Amino acid sequence: MVNVGDDAPDFSLLDQNNNRVSGSQFKGQKVILAFFPAAFTGVCTTEMCTFEENLSKLNDAGVVVLGICVDARFSNAAFAEKNNLSFPILSDYTRSTVEAYGIALNDFAGMPGYTASERAVFIVDGDGDVMWKWVGENPGVQPDYDAVVAAAGA
Repeated sequence: MVNVGDDAPDFSLLDQNNNRVSGSQFKGQKVILAFFPAAFTGVCTTEMCTFEENLSKLNDAGVVVLGICVDARFSNAAFAEKNNLSFPILSDYTRSTVEAYGIALNDFAGMPGYTASERAVFIVDGDGDVMWKWVGENPGVQPDYDAVVAAAGA
């Protein structure tokens, strides 16, 4: 698993609008990577909407927010539209990013062979290093959003 102080693994994923987004394009900026297991589930909806509610404060502090889910970009687009999310929701449909970060959640929701993401938040500094992380003990646990915002410096 990726730890604080490690180089953040780079990624290149499609967002909900079919734009390619890579971690390296944000060099020089702090980035919150908010991994969530599945769009349209209650806890995931609450999590992404809470990041949206804090987005102006985070953006004012120069922090970028990226949601990352293994769902297809089509599902992520519908999820973002339904919840009025204005930040990118990236599709890790190959699971390469959740594997690189060490947060793959195998057999998710009792579905053998289906891999989702643990609920996890990583904050990457401007040099591309992980400066803060939180990984939920199970998918139903949410991060302490005040702690995330404070750690990001917003």
